[in-house]
Amino acid sequence: KLPIVLVVQEIFGVHEYIRDVCRRFAHQGYLAIAPELFFRQGDPRTLQNIPDILQNIVAKVPDAQVMADLDACAAWAAAQGGDAERLAITGFCWGGRIVWLYAAHNPALKAGVAWYGRLTGTASTLTPRHPLDVAGALHAPVLGLYGGQDQGIPVADVEQMKAALAAARS
Repeated sequence: KLPIVLVVQEIFGVHEYIRDVCRRFAHQGYLAIAPELFFRQGDPRTLQNIPDILQNIVAKVPDAQVMADLDACAAWAAAQGGDAERLAITGFCWGGRIVWLYAAHNPALKAGVAWYGRLTGTASTLTPRHPLDVAGALHAPVLGLYGGQDQGIPVADVEQMKAALAAARS
């Protein structure tokens, strides 16, 4: 049985780089899946700029829908012969945030890697919690990869997340 890895897209959807990440995982012996998590809200490839993508698609995607879709992908992969006991997730930017949330959501998860992604935010009906809110509820270890000069994710947020994770371990 192949270990399963869920690959979560950026705001731009499942573009060629995300598909290539799946291919590279597959070449290493994983059953890799990159679901189109925005398909109910729209195709970001049809929009011309980031503000339009954020407003017209990303802002309309409920976290509960994303968690359910990822659970469905994991179940599908297991039904296709994937090893449900070796489930991992990785995600980029928007998907990095989702990695943290999924690590708190799915007790079967074994590991996650978040390639940046917001750690804090304003709670809403569609996005009720953010990674900092779930730091004490993770079911699996998550490697968070953040850049010190990234203007979109302040170093202070990363430090706050590190402190919350340390507090959860003690």
